[in-house]
Amino acid sequence: MTSRQEMHPASAKWYDKRDSVFIEFCVVDSKDVKVTFDKTKCVFSCVGGTDNVKHENEIELFDAIDQNESNHKRTDRSVLCQLRKAEVGKSWPRLTKDKPQRWLTVDFNNWKEWEDDSDEEMGNFDQFSDMMNNMGGDDFQPDLDGDDDESADSDDEKMPDLE
Repeated sequence: MTSRQEMHPASAKWYDKRDSVFIEFCVVDSKDVKVTFDKTKCVFSCVGGTDNVKHENEIELFDAIDQNESNHKRTDRSVLCQLRKAEVGKSWPRLTKDKPQRWLTVDFNNWKEWEDDSDEEMGNFDQFSDMMNNMGGDDFQPDLDGDDDESADSDDEKMPDLE
């Protein structure tokens, strides 16, 4: 019988969407991937990399999920989990119920503040953009060439070279 190899948490990043929370476990060349979903918990384990390091992450979730509608997908570079929220439309300010984990970060590339979005607000933004574009008309054309002597800046002096 072989001794049990020590488990290491996999580094992961997460982001929040209107109907789901996504967690990406960053393990290259993962094997023996196991993901289990419970109403308030997600457990991930695998063997990864050329060193066959054993990874395991157990996450007590911030809020409840629908474990039957949650799933995961493995790629060569990571394992992406989609956790379907039990309460769609409720924002999660964090992934974990309690304390933050060192191995977990926010995926800012996929994060979007969706909770304040609405079609009405986007329409108002488009109207505001149109109004700003139409202001001033052709009567006001600023001199962008810098030939106007009246507007010479006092800070247009030559700056000393950096040493």
